[in-house]
Amino acid sequence: MADLAYKPVPHDREEFLARAMERKGFKDAYDALADEYALIRELLSARLAAGLTQEAVARSMGTTKSVVSRLEATGKHSPSIRTLRRYASAVGCHLEIRLAPNASRPTEASGR
Repeated sequence: MADLAYKPVPHDREEFLARAMERKGFKDAYDALADEYALIRELLSARLAAGLTQEAVARSMGTTKSVVSRLEATGKHSPSIRTLRRYASAVGCHLEIRLAPNASRPTEASGR
């Protein structure tokens, strides 16, 4: 019988990105998705910190694992604020939303 022991494939994210950034067009495409990647990192970090599986989060949200999986993946899906609040609650967090001024644009004291 075949050896069915779990053997994870090592993955070095930083090394992968460094090599991928050398490919034509990759950096522009990656940068265009920076906000989506940041959201996914936040979701995954919160779920892992809570020690929960996607199944557990789905149960707490009253949804399915496939919905949670789509939330934690890049793609065309843009979750609603309500869904993000439910996810945050399921992983023991609260949702914070803010607008940050662009670093290259000075703020105007006059309020115009």
